[in-house]
Amino acid sequence: MRFLQERLSGYDAPQKAMQAGIYPYFREIESDQDTVVLMNGKKVLMFGSNSYLGLTNHPKVKQAAKDAIDKYGTGCAGSRFLNGTLDIHIKLENKLAELVNKDGALCYSTGFQVNLGVVSLLAGRHDYLILDELDHASIIEGSRLSFSKVLKFSHNDMDALEAKLKLCDKDKLKMIVVDGIFSMEGDIIKLPEVVKLAEKYNASIMVDDAHSIGVIGKNGSGTASHFGLTKKVDLIMGTFSKSFASLGGFIAADKEVINFIKHNSRTLIFSASMTPASTAAVLASIEIMENEPERIKHLWDITDIALKGFKEAGFDTGKSETPIIPLFIRDDIKALKLTQMLLNDGVFVNPVVSPAVPKEDCLIRYSLMATHTVEQVEISIEKITKAAKALGILS
Repeated sequence: MRFLQERLSGYDAPQKAMQAGIYPYFREIESDQDTVVLMNGKKVLMFGSNSYLGLTNHPKVKQAAKDAIDKYGTGCAGSRFLNGTLDIHIKLENKLAELVNKDGALCYSTGFQVNLGVVSLLAGRHDYLILDELDHASIIEGSRLSFSKVLKFSHNDMDALEAKLKLCDKDKLKMIVVDGIFSMEGDIIKLPEVVKLAEKYNASIMVDDAHSIGVIGKNGSGTASHFGLTKKVDLIMGTFSKSFASLGGFIAADKEVINFIKHNSRTLIFSASMTPASTAAVLASIEIMENEPERIKHLWDITDIALKGFKEAGFDTGKSETPIIPLFIRDDIKALKLTQMLLNDGVFVNPVVSPAVPKEDCLIRYSLMATHTVEQVEISIEKITKAAKALGILS
Protein backbone atom coordinates (compact mmCIF):
# COMPACT_ATOMS: atom_id res chain seq x y z
CA MET A 1 0.00 0.00 0.00
CA ARG A 2 1.33 3.44 -0.92
CA PHE A 3 2.03 5.95 1.83
CA LEU A 4 -1.00 8.20 1.21
CA GLN A 5 -3.45 5.32 1.15
CA GLU A 6 -1.81 3.79 4.22
CA ARG A 7 -2.10 7.03 6.14
CA LEU A 8 -5.76 7.55 5.28
CA SER A 9 -6.95 3.95 5.48
CA GLY A 10 -7.51 4.24 9.23
CA TYR A 11 -10.21 6.87 8.77
CA ASP A 12 -13.38 4.86 9.27
CA ALA A 13 -15.73 7.19 11.19
CA PRO A 14 -18.23 7.36 8.28
CA GLN A 15 -18.25 3.57 7.93
CA LYS A 16 -18.90 3.12 11.66
CA ALA A 17 -21.83 5.56 11.47
CA MET A 18 -23.21 3.70 8.46
CA GLN A 19 -22.98 0.38 10.29
CA ALA A 20 -24.84 1.92 13.23
CA GLY A 21 -27.54 3.23 10.89
CA ILE A 22 -26.98 6.88 11.85
CA TYR A 23 -24.89 8.23 8.95
CA PRO A 24 -26.57 11.58 8.07
CA TYR A 25 -24.63 12.90 5.05
CA PHE A 26 -24.93 12.75 1.26
CA ARG A 27 -28.56 11.70 1.49
CA GLU A 28 -29.99 11.34 -2.01
CA ILE A 29 -32.91 13.53 -3.07
CA GLU A 30 -34.83 12.55 -6.20
CA SER A 31 -36.82 15.75 -6.78
CA ASP A 32 -36.59 19.53 -6.74
CA GLN A 33 -35.70 21.44 -3.57
CA ASP A 34 -39.26 22.11 -2.40
CA THR A 35 -40.99 21.93 0.98
CA VAL A 36 -41.61 18.26 0.18
CA VAL A 37 -38.90 16.19 -1.51
CA LEU A 38 -38.70 12.61 -2.74
CA MET A 39 -36.18 10.28 -1.09
CA ASN A 40 -36.20 6.58 -2.03
CA GLY A 41 -39.59 7.19 -3.57
CA LYS A 42 -40.98 8.51 -0.29
CA LYS A 43 -42.28 12.02 0.39
CA VAL A 44 -40.27 13.86 3.06
CA LEU A 45 -40.88 17.29 4.60
CA MET A 46 -37.79 19.41 3.90
CA PHE A 47 -36.59 21.49 6.86
CA GLY A 48 -32.91 21.37 5.98
CA SER A 49 -32.78 23.72 2.99
CA ASN A 50 -31.23 27.17 2.60
CA SER A 51 -33.81 28.19 0.00
CA TYR A 52 -35.30 30.82 2.30
CA LEU A 53 -37.59 32.35 -0.33
CA GLY A 54 -38.54 28.98 -1.82
CA LEU A 55 -37.58 29.97 -5.36
CA THR A 56 -35.57 26.98 -6.58
CA ASN A 57 -38.50 25.60 -8.54
CA HIS A 58 -40.28 28.87 -9.35
CA PRO A 59 -41.47 28.83 -12.99
CA LYS A 60 -40.00 32.29 -13.74
CA VAL A 61 -36.61 31.33 -12.33
CA LYS A 62 -36.48 28.07 -14.27
CA GLN A 63 -37.60 29.76 -17.49
CA ALA A 64 -34.95 32.47 -17.12
CA ALA A 65 -32.27 29.80 -16.77
CA LYS A 66 -33.56 27.93 -19.83
CA ASP A 67 -33.68 31.12 -21.92
CA ALA A 68 -30.11 31.97 -20.92
CA ILE A 69 -28.89 28.56 -22.07
CA ASP A 70 -30.64 29.04 -25.40
CA LYS A 71 -28.95 32.43 -25.88
CA TYR A 72 -25.50 31.96 -24.32
CA GLY A 73 -24.94 28.21 -24.09
CA THR A 74 -24.13 26.22 -20.96
CA GLY A 75 -20.88 27.90 -19.90
CA CYS A 76 -18.46 30.75 -20.54
CA ALA A 77 -15.30 28.66 -21.06
CA GLY A 78 -13.10 31.08 -19.17
CA SER A 79 -12.68 33.50 -16.30
CA ARG A 80 -14.38 36.85 -15.91
CA PHE A 81 -10.94 38.42 -16.27
CA LEU A 82 -10.46 37.21 -19.84
CA ASN A 83 -13.18 35.78 -22.08
CA GLY A 84 -15.85 34.90 -19.51
CA THR A 85 -17.74 38.16 -18.95
CA LEU A 86 -21.27 38.32 -20.40
CA ASP A 87 -23.55 41.32 -20.61
CA ILE A 88 -25.88 39.62 -18.08
CA HIS A 89 -22.98 39.41 -15.59
CA ILE A 90 -22.71 43.18 -15.74
CA LYS A 91 -26.49 43.55 -15.53
CA LEU A 92 -26.55 41.38 -12.41
CA GLU A 93 -23.69 43.28 -10.77
CA ASN A 94 -25.44 46.58 -11.37
CA LYS A 95 -28.65 45.16 -9.93
CA LEU A 96 -26.87 43.83 -6.83
CA ALA A 97 -25.12 47.15 -6.22
CA GLU A 98 -28.51 48.85 -6.40
CA LEU A 99 -30.06 46.24 -4.08
CA VAL A 100 -27.53 46.72 -1.26
CA ASN A 101 -26.99 50.42 -2.00
CA LYS A 102 -23.28 50.33 -2.86
CA ASP A 103 -21.27 51.83 -5.73
CA GLY A 104 -20.49 48.51 -7.31
CA ALA A 105 -20.59 44.75 -7.05
CA LEU A 106 -18.58 41.84 -8.40
CA CYS A 107 -19.84 38.30 -9.03
CA TYR A 108 -17.91 35.10 -8.33
CA SER A 109 -18.68 31.48 -9.19
CA THR A 110 -19.44 30.53 -5.57
CA GLY A 111 -19.95 32.29 -2.27
CA PHE A 112 -17.00 30.40 -0.79
CA GLN A 113 -14.76 31.88 -3.50
CA VAL A 114 -15.92 35.39 -2.60
CA ASN A 115 -14.78 35.11 1.00
CA LEU A 116 -11.65 33.18 0.11
CA GLY A 117 -10.67 35.74 -2.52
CA VAL A 118 -11.63 38.92 -0.65
CA VAL A 119 -10.67 38.14 2.94
CA SER A 120 -7.25 36.86 1.87
CA LEU A 121 -6.63 39.93 -0.29
CA LEU A 122 -7.43 43.16 1.50
CA ALA A 123 -5.33 43.03 4.68
CA GLY A 124 -1.54 43.03 4.26
CA ARG A 125 1.35 41.62 6.25
CA HIS A 126 1.24 44.24 8.99
CA ASP A 127 -2.56 44.62 9.03
CA TYR A 128 -5.28 42.89 11.05
CA LEU A 129 -8.25 40.65 10.36
CA ILE A 130 -10.63 40.50 13.32
CA LEU A 131 -13.14 37.65 13.12
CA ASP A 132 -16.10 36.44 15.14
CA GLU A 133 -15.16 32.94 16.30
CA LEU A 134 -18.31 31.52 14.66
CA ASP A 135 -17.74 33.11 11.25
CA HIS A 136 -18.33 30.84 8.26
CA ALA A 137 -15.58 28.42 7.27
CA SER A 138 -14.94 30.34 4.04
CA ILE A 139 -13.97 33.41 6.06
CA ILE A 140 -11.67 31.33 8.24
CA GLU A 141 -10.02 29.81 5.17
CA GLY A 142 -9.62 33.25 3.62
CA SER A 143 -7.89 34.48 6.76
CA ARG A 144 -5.47 31.53 6.61
CA LEU A 145 -4.37 32.62 3.14
CA SER A 146 -3.86 36.20 4.27
CA PHE A 147 -0.45 37.50 5.37
CA SER A 148 -2.17 39.62 8.01
CA LYS A 149 -2.44 39.08 11.75
CA VAL A 150 -5.67 37.23 12.55
CA LEU A 151 -7.52 37.86 15.81
CA LYS A 152 -10.73 36.09 16.85
CA PHE A 153 -13.24 37.34 19.40
CA SER A 154 -15.93 35.45 21.33
CA HIS A 155 -19.18 35.11 19.43
CA ASN A 156 -21.14 38.37 19.24
CA ASP A 157 -19.30 39.61 22.35
CA MET A 158 -18.61 43.30 21.93
CA ASP A 159 -16.32 43.54 24.97
CA ALA A 160 -14.21 40.79 23.43
CA LEU A 161 -14.19 42.60 20.10
CA GLU A 162 -13.00 45.81 21.73
CA ALA A 163 -10.27 43.93 23.57
CA LYS A 164 -8.95 42.67 20.22
CA LEU A 165 -9.14 46.13 18.66
CA LYS A 166 -7.05 47.52 21.51
CA LEU A 167 -4.27 45.10 20.57
CA CYS A 168 -3.97 46.52 17.04
CA ASP A 169 -1.52 49.18 15.89
CA LYS A 170 -3.37 52.43 15.34
CA ASP A 171 -1.78 53.09 11.95
CA LYS A 172 -2.52 49.71 10.38
CA LEU A 173 -5.59 48.47 8.53
CA LYS A 174 -8.05 46.72 10.81
CA MET A 175 -10.84 44.78 9.08
CA ILE A 176 -13.67 43.31 11.15
CA VAL A 177 -15.32 40.41 9.29
CA VAL A 178 -18.59 39.03 10.62
CA ASP A 179 -21.59 37.01 9.49
CA GLY A 180 -24.86 38.94 9.31
CA ILE A 181 -27.00 36.00 10.35
CA PHE A 182 -24.93 33.17 11.76
CA SER A 183 -25.59 30.00 9.80
CA MET A 184 -25.90 27.54 12.69
CA GLU A 185 -26.98 29.68 15.63
CA GLY A 186 -29.55 31.79 13.77
CA ASP A 187 -28.71 34.98 15.66
CA ILE A 188 -27.91 38.35 14.09
CA ILE A 189 -24.62 40.19 14.52
CA LYS A 190 -24.84 43.18 16.86
CA LEU A 191 -24.00 45.47 13.97
CA PRO A 192 -24.79 48.81 15.65
CA GLU A 193 -22.25 48.00 18.36
CA VAL A 194 -19.73 46.73 15.83
CA VAL A 195 -20.05 50.02 13.93
CA LYS A 196 -19.49 52.08 17.09
CA LEU A 197 -16.31 50.15 17.87
CA ALA A 198 -15.13 50.36 14.26
CA GLU A 199 -15.50 54.13 14.35
CA LYS A 200 -13.76 54.36 17.71
CA TYR A 201 -10.75 52.35 16.53
CA ASN A 202 -10.76 53.37 12.84
CA ALA A 203 -11.55 49.88 11.58
CA SER A 204 -13.30 48.70 8.43
CA ILE A 205 -16.25 46.28 8.37
CA MET A 206 -17.15 43.39 6.06
CA VAL A 207 -20.48 41.61 6.57
CA ASP A 208 -21.15 38.14 5.16
CA ASP A 209 -24.85 38.26 4.26
CA ALA A 210 -25.09 34.72 2.87
CA HIS A 211 -27.99 33.90 5.20
CA SER A 212 -29.35 37.47 5.44
CA ILE A 213 -30.09 38.37 1.82
CA GLY A 214 -33.77 37.63 1.18
CA VAL A 215 -34.45 37.39 4.90
CA ILE A 216 -33.82 40.76 6.58
CA GLY A 217 -33.46 44.37 5.47
CA LYS A 218 -35.49 46.45 3.03
CA ASN A 219 -36.76 44.12 0.27
CA GLY A 220 -34.46 41.45 1.70
CA SER A 221 -31.32 43.51 1.14
CA GLY A 222 -29.45 42.27 4.20
CA THR A 223 -28.06 43.11 7.62
CA ALA A 224 -26.73 46.61 7.03
CA SER A 225 -30.10 47.66 5.63
CA HIS A 226 -31.88 45.95 8.54
CA PHE A 227 -30.07 48.25 10.97
CA GLY A 228 -29.97 51.30 8.68
CA LEU A 229 -26.17 51.19 8.63
CA THR A 230 -25.34 50.57 4.98
CA LYS A 231 -23.06 53.61 4.73
CA LYS A 232 -21.12 52.44 7.79
CA VAL A 233 -20.35 48.98 6.36
CA ASP A 234 -17.46 48.87 3.88
CA LEU A 235 -18.10 45.53 2.20
CA ILE A 236 -21.25 43.42 1.84
CA MET A 237 -20.96 39.82 0.69
CA GLY A 238 -23.76 37.52 -0.40
CA THR A 239 -24.40 34.16 -2.03
CA PHE A 240 -26.83 33.02 -4.71
CA SER A 241 -27.27 29.43 -3.51
CA LYS A 242 -29.77 30.30 -0.81
CA SER A 243 -32.51 32.91 -1.30
CA PHE A 244 -31.58 33.40 -4.95
CA ALA A 245 -32.03 29.77 -5.98
CA SER A 246 -28.84 29.50 -7.99
CA LEU A 247 -25.07 29.20 -7.54
CA GLY A 248 -22.46 31.92 -7.09
CA GLY A 249 -21.75 34.90 -4.89
CA PHE A 250 -20.93 38.60 -4.86
CA ILE A 251 -19.06 41.32 -3.04
CA ALA A 252 -20.36 44.91 -3.00
CA ALA A 253 -18.44 48.02 -1.92
CA ASP A 254 -17.29 51.48 -2.97
CA LYS A 255 -16.01 51.69 -6.54
CA GLU A 256 -12.36 52.04 -5.46
CA VAL A 257 -12.56 48.83 -3.45
CA ILE A 258 -14.33 46.92 -6.22
CA ASN A 259 -11.76 48.14 -8.75
CA PHE A 260 -8.92 46.75 -6.63
CA ILE A 261 -10.63 43.41 -5.95
CA LYS A 262 -11.59 43.05 -9.61
CA HIS A 263 -7.96 43.17 -10.72
CA ASN A 264 -6.28 41.34 -7.83
CA SER A 265 -8.58 38.64 -6.41
CA ARG A 266 -7.13 35.27 -7.42
CA THR A 267 -10.35 33.31 -6.90
CA LEU A 268 -12.00 35.60 -9.46
CA ILE A 269 -9.15 35.88 -11.96
CA PHE A 270 -8.26 32.18 -11.98
CA SER A 271 -11.76 30.65 -11.81
CA ALA A 272 -14.32 30.16 -14.56
CA SER A 273 -17.20 32.62 -14.43
CA MET A 274 -20.79 31.98 -13.37
CA THR A 275 -22.77 30.03 -15.94
CA PRO A 276 -25.36 31.92 -17.98
CA ALA A 277 -28.19 29.88 -16.45
CA SER A 278 -27.04 30.61 -12.90
CA THR A 279 -26.74 34.32 -13.64
CA ALA A 280 -30.17 34.59 -15.22
CA ALA A 281 -31.73 32.64 -12.34
CA VAL A 282 -30.40 35.19 -9.85
CA LEU A 283 -31.77 38.11 -11.85
CA ALA A 284 -35.19 36.47 -11.94
CA SER A 285 -35.06 35.70 -8.21
CA ILE A 286 -34.25 39.30 -7.30
CA GLU A 287 -37.19 40.50 -9.39
CA ILE A 288 -39.54 38.09 -7.63
CA MET A 289 -38.20 39.06 -4.19
CA GLU A 290 -38.75 42.74 -4.85
CA ASN A 291 -42.20 42.28 -6.37
CA GLU A 292 -43.53 39.77 -3.84
CA PRO A 293 -42.77 41.13 -0.35
CA GLU A 294 -45.40 38.77 1.03
CA ARG A 295 -42.84 35.97 0.70
CA ILE A 296 -40.56 37.50 3.33
CA LYS A 297 -43.55 38.36 5.53
CA HIS A 298 -44.79 34.75 5.46
CA LEU A 299 -41.26 33.51 6.17
CA TRP A 300 -41.24 35.57 9.36
CA ASP A 301 -44.79 34.56 10.30
CA ILE A 302 -43.88 30.86 10.26
CA THR A 303 -40.56 31.62 11.97
CA ASP A 304 -42.49 33.07 14.90
CA ILE A 305 -44.76 30.01 14.96
CA ALA A 306 -41.83 27.58 14.88
CA LEU A 307 -39.77 29.37 17.54
CA LYS A 308 -42.76 29.53 19.85
CA GLY A 309 -43.67 25.90 19.22
CA PHE A 310 -40.19 24.55 19.88
CA LYS A 311 -39.74 26.60 23.03
CA GLU A 312 -43.12 25.46 24.38
CA ALA A 313 -42.11 21.86 23.67
CA GLY A 314 -39.04 22.37 25.84
CA PHE A 315 -36.30 22.70 23.21
CA ASP A 316 -33.31 24.97 23.74
CA THR A 317 -33.21 27.18 20.64
CA GLY A 318 -30.31 29.29 21.85
CA LYS A 319 -30.33 32.92 20.75
CA SER A 320 -31.96 32.30 17.37
CA GLU A 321 -34.19 35.08 16.09
CA THR A 322 -34.37 34.09 12.42
CA PRO A 323 -35.64 31.28 10.12
CA ILE A 324 -32.53 29.31 11.14
CA ILE A 325 -33.52 27.54 14.36
CA PRO A 326 -30.96 25.43 16.25
CA LEU A 327 -32.37 22.69 18.45
CA PHE A 328 -29.55 22.01 20.90
CA ILE A 329 -29.19 18.30 21.67
CA ARG A 330 -25.74 18.43 23.34
CA ASP A 331 -25.05 14.77 22.59
CA ASP A 332 -23.59 13.68 19.26
CA ILE A 333 -25.08 10.19 19.17
CA LYS A 334 -28.54 11.37 20.17
CA ALA A 335 -28.39 14.10 17.52
CA LEU A 336 -27.53 11.53 14.84
CA LYS A 337 -30.18 9.10 16.06
CA LEU A 338 -32.78 11.87 16.12
CA THR A 339 -31.91 12.85 12.55
CA GLN A 340 -32.38 9.27 11.33
CA MET A 341 -35.61 8.77 13.30
CA LEU A 342 -37.04 11.93 11.77
CA LEU A 343 -36.04 10.92 8.26
CA ASN A 344 -37.79 7.60 8.79
CA ASP A 345 -40.85 9.57 9.92
CA GLY A 346 -40.75 11.87 6.90
CA VAL A 347 -38.89 14.96 8.18
CA PHE A 348 -35.51 16.08 6.84
CA VAL A 349 -33.29 18.12 9.20
CA ASN A 350 -29.52 18.60 9.43
CA PRO A 351 -27.36 17.46 12.36
CA VAL A 352 -24.39 19.58 13.40
CA VAL A 353 -22.05 17.49 15.55
CA SER A 354 -18.42 17.52 16.64
CA PRO A 355 -15.87 18.39 15.39
CA ALA A 356 -17.92 21.03 13.52
CA VAL A 357 -19.03 22.25 16.96
CA PRO A 358 -17.98 21.24 20.50
CA LYS A 359 -19.83 18.10 21.66
CA GLU A 360 -21.70 20.11 24.27
CA ASP A 361 -23.04 22.40 21.54
CA CYS A 362 -24.19 19.81 18.99
CA LEU A 363 -27.58 20.56 17.50
CA ILE A 364 -30.22 19.91 14.90
CA ARG A 365 -30.42 22.74 12.37
CA TYR A 366 -34.04 23.39 11.41
CA SER A 367 -34.54 25.95 8.65
CA LEU A 368 -37.62 27.44 7.06
CA MET A 369 -38.66 28.45 3.56
CA ALA A 370 -41.24 31.04 2.58
CA THR A 371 -43.14 28.27 0.81
CA HIS A 372 -43.67 26.18 3.96
CA THR A 373 -47.26 26.14 5.15
CA VAL A 374 -48.32 26.60 8.76
CA GLU A 375 -49.60 23.01 8.69
CA GLN A 376 -46.22 21.68 7.55
CA VAL A 377 -44.46 23.59 10.34
CA GLU A 378 -46.89 22.26 12.97
CA ILE A 379 -46.51 18.68 11.72
CA SER A 380 -42.72 18.95 11.85
CA ILE A 381 -42.77 20.32 15.41
CA GLU A 382 -45.04 17.50 16.50
CA LYS A 383 -42.84 14.81 14.93
CA ILE A 384 -39.56 16.31 16.18
CA THR A 385 -40.95 16.63 19.70
CA LYS A 386 -42.20 13.03 19.66
CA ALA A 387 -38.82 11.67 18.53
CA ALA A 388 -36.91 13.82 21.02
CA LYS A 389 -39.02 12.51 23.87
CA ALA A 390 -38.46 8.92 22.72
CA LEU A 391 -34.70 9.50 22.91
CA GLY A 392 -34.89 11.17 26.31
CA ILE A 393 -33.80 14.53 24.92
CA LEU A 394 -37.01 16.10 26.24
CA SER A 395 -38.68 15.02 29.45
